[in-house]
Amino acid sequence: ALSSIVTIVLAFGTQKMAREHAVIRKLQAVEGLGSVSVICSDKTGTLTKNEMTIEQYYIGGETFAAENLLECPKGERFLKYSLLCNDASIQDGVEIGDPTETAFVKAGEQNGIYTGPLREGTPRIGEVPFDSDRKLMSTVHEIDGKQYIITKGAVDVLVGRSLMIETVSGTEPMTETWRNKIFDKNMAFAGEGLRVLAVGYREIDRAQIGTEDEKDYIFLGMAAMMDPPREESKAAVAECIRAGIKPVMITGDHKVTAAAIAKRIGILKDESEACEGADIETMSDAELKDFVEHISVYARVSPEHKIRIVKAWQEKGNIVSMTGDGVNDAPALKQADVGVAMGITGTEVAKDAASMVLTDDNFATIVKAVENGRNVYRNIKSSIQFLLSGNFGAILAVLYASIAGLPVPFAPVHLLFINLLTDSLPAIALGLEPHRKDVMDEKPRQKDESILTRDFLAKIVTEGLSIGVMTMIAFMIGYTSEGALLGSTMAFGTLCTSRLFHGYNCKADRPVLFKKGFFNNIYLQGAFLIGFVLITGVLTIPALHGIFSVTTLNITQLFTVYGLAILNIPVIQCLKAIRFKLR
Repeated sequence: ALSSIVTIVLAFGTQKMAREHAVIRKLQAVEGLGSVSVICSDKTGTLTKNEMTIEQYYIGGETFAAENLLECPKGERFLKYSLLCNDASIQDGVEIGDPTETAFVKAGEQNGIYTGPLREGTPRIGEVPFDSDRKLMSTVHEIDGKQYIITKGAVDVLVGRSLMIETVSGTEPMTETWRNKIFDKNMAFAGEGLRVLAVGYREIDRAQIGTEDEKDYIFLGMAAMMDPPREESKAAVAECIRAGIKPVMITGDHKVTAAAIAKRIGILKDESEACEGADIETMSDAELKDFVEHISVYARVSPEHKIRIVKAWQEKGNIVSMTGDGVNDAPALKQADVGVAMGITGTEVAKDAASMVLTDDNFATIVKAVENGRNVYRNIKSSIQFLLSGNFGAILAVLYASIAGLPVPFAPVHLLFINLLTDSLPAIALGLEPHRKDVMDEKPRQKDESILTRDFLAKIVTEGLSIGVMTMIAFMIGYTSEGALLGSTMAFGTLCTSRLFHGYNCKADRPVLFKKGFFNNIYLQGAFLIGFVLITGVLTIPALHGIFSVTTLNITQLFTVYGLAILNIPVIQCLKAIRFKLR
């Protein structure tokens, strides 16, 4: 029954995960999730809401609150230029485009500047699309009879390419003093968990531009926006840590911004646990392997960095989950043991490379999927424990009879009945045991850990011994009373019924008798009821005796069979209590 049980349990597990916004694309990922010891997650949209809102501006050496932007003489120009060098829009209340860009669109509407009329009156005549390596986007527009290239992007990159700065009083050279002021303000914004984008421009004499034209700018200003953490992220991160899983944030944002968000949700405890992609650029694979264990936040990373980080954790013997949404993330998702793609913002390439797709792009869903994966693995182990301990009890009974020179206690039809009914139905039911929260109190199992651990084998032996002893006691009662046929009948009845009761013993490692949840598995109740009715029918209906090679049991013999079978519950529960106390 084992192969069918595993398939059924995994299939039900995928159904449950799909209802909880985690769509499994590869069945083996269900079990793999239960072993995950490192979760590498993107920040934007996964740990945060991906709902950018501009909070403050820095223009001309002064800081302005979002609602006071137009008080700045250059504020309107900054806002218009940020909307022209922008691909986002809002149509009928629906935000279309990158959340960072839609933040500018929302800010424009709040200040009475709408993208439609602005872009129609100032059409785009050239562009260089955004690239994560350049960290810039540029467009060309004709404004007041002149052509301008407008660029927005990372502050450090744009400042490094600027020759002038737009101040409240006019345009001035970009001196070292100005650079330091801008960088200090950028750090201050980032320290508050704000994401910062800068805007620059210059006059240009042609519409067709390339990356070589992105230089010699007039620095216009910066916008600092907030992407608030999801309310459930902090609890999910705490759940990860409790379960022995290391959460790692990997983002393209500034290191200080990433660290501020990571601290807020519990991923980061100390600044030394954060680094930038440039820090690992020159490291060898061996150096990175020793380095990753001490880092919780990676900022300014490239797709190549992500693959190296995943590999480094894997070489340390960890099962790694990696999240991603872009085309460039596909290699890292393939490399990870469990690749997780974003269902809302993710590209088709990322989804095809992933083992699991999040339909809500939420980090908490990954943690929930890990919990489900652990429960699925536990249920499979419970089914295996049930099958092996019951079969071991039958083997012991046959072995004892052979050594003692007694008749064989079971006919072939008995074993067929046991395999088809008292084995398969309860084992499948145990595989569908309701999931429990306490699996997250355990540490992830080792990558190379066998399912047949010493502790697991000890449980199989002790529980099988109890079932075997009860079965042979029933055999000896019948054999000494009326001969081999009655002994075989009572042994068969006791073994079948013992295994039905034993299903309740396999629900948990700790003693659960008379505790909440002992009868919470409706499938196990059904399997027990069907099996109990069938074995009772075989033992009491004369028409079935010839088919199943049994004889009629009187009421005393029947209740002896039931008594010996049910006695396995207190015996095995006591053994569990002793083992649990010693542990």
